[in-house]
Amino acid sequence: MTNHDNLRLLRTQDLVGAMELSRLAGWNQTQDDWEMMLRLVPRGCFAIEADDQIAATTTLLCYENHLAWIGMVLTRPEYRRRGFAQRLMESALKRAADLKIESIKLDATPQGQPLYEKLGFKTEQIVERWFQDGRSSPDRRIEPLTSPPKYSSQHSLEMDMEAFGANRSTLLHNLASRNLPHAITEAYCFSRGGTRSRYLGPCVAQTQKAARLVIEHTLRDSSASGWFWDLLSANKNAIQLAEEFGFAPQRRLERMVLGNSLPAHDEMVYAIAGFELG
Repeated sequence: MTNHDNLRLLRTQDLVGAMELSRLAGWNQTQDDWEMMLRLVPRGCFAIEADDQIAATTTLLCYENHLAWIGMVLTRPEYRRRGFAQRLMESALKRAADLKIESIKLDATPQGQPLYEKLGFKTEQIVERWFQDGRSSPDRRIEPLTSPPKYSSQHSLEMDMEAFGANRSTLLHNLASRNLPHAITEAYCFSRGGTRSRYLGPCVAQTQKAARLVIEHTLRDSSASGWFWDLLSANKNAIQLAEEFGFAPQRRLERMVLGNSLPAHDEMVYAIAGFELG
């Protein structure tokens, strides 16, 4: 192994190597997820190449100039403790500073938290991953969805911005191009495939009743062998629904912030979009 390495932007031809980092870490992202990230922020996907392979990655997804989300902080096992993650984080933070981003957030694993604290991040709240092994939702008749998907309507985008605290309409349109959400006027719920289990989220709703309806339709509309659902632990209504649908808590991450903490309505967020998306 040499000491020569190159910090640069991630490219399409690097995605096989990026997927290998996800696989080695036991993460759930697919190549479609990596391709979407590269499509959304080609200048926000960073990598270190070492010994002719992708050794580490970090992504910075910007929601206009109000909020940026850091994710995909991955390093191949044999390159850990070489400072690669810190160098990539510093590059992402420099880009955020150049773009005059007001707030930068991330969902920290216990392994990454010391580095993020060193860089000035503070814990904001707890995010929990819940898992269901693919059992069907409760055997009962559910109300049909009589409305078309509302994710593209101005009302729904305004609802999402109120809940999340920033404009992520571009992300929602990209997710919808992969799989249309189940939606009514008061709520929407996306899902997508994963390498380990199907992923439920994002889901935003004005009431628990509306959230229950779109989530139950989402769970019933797939023969997935398992589901991941990432939720904010402060949203007790979301936790109640997760328990109702047979999910159990699996892991905890700390949502951390650098800069201003933007106003949001977490009680409307029934499922986040992903640890790398917010």
